Amino acid sequence: MKTKNYKRFDELEDKYFGKLGTPERDQYEFELNMEMIGEKIKQLRLKNHLTQTQLGELIGVKRSQISKLEKGNHSATVSTLMKVFHAMKAQVKLRIETEELSEFAL
Repeated sequence: MKTKNYKRFDELEDKYFGKLGTPERDQYEFELNMEMIGEKIKQLRLKNHLTQTQLGELIGVKRSQISKLEKGNHSATVSTLMKVFHAMKAQVKLRIETEELSEFAL
C-alpha cells in the first residue's frame, strides 16, 4: 500500500506564498488579515441591522468604501476601522509585538 505524503498547512503557505519575513508572505498575511477584518465588519453590520449605506453615513464615508472594507480589498486607515467598529459598539484591541515585548496599544 502506498503511503500518503501529507503536507502541513504552514509548509503549503511557505511553498505558495513565500517564507515568513519575505515581501510575498508579508503581502499574503496582510491580505488575509484584511479579509478577516472585512468579514467581521460585515457580520457586525448585519447583526446591527444596518445596510452598507447606513453604516457609511454613521461614520461619514460612502457605501462603496464599506463594500471595499467588507471584501477585504481596501487598506483602510486605522482611524476609519476604529470609526466602523465604534459605530457598531465593538471594542478593538490593537496588539503590537516586537522581539522584546508584546503589548496592547489600544
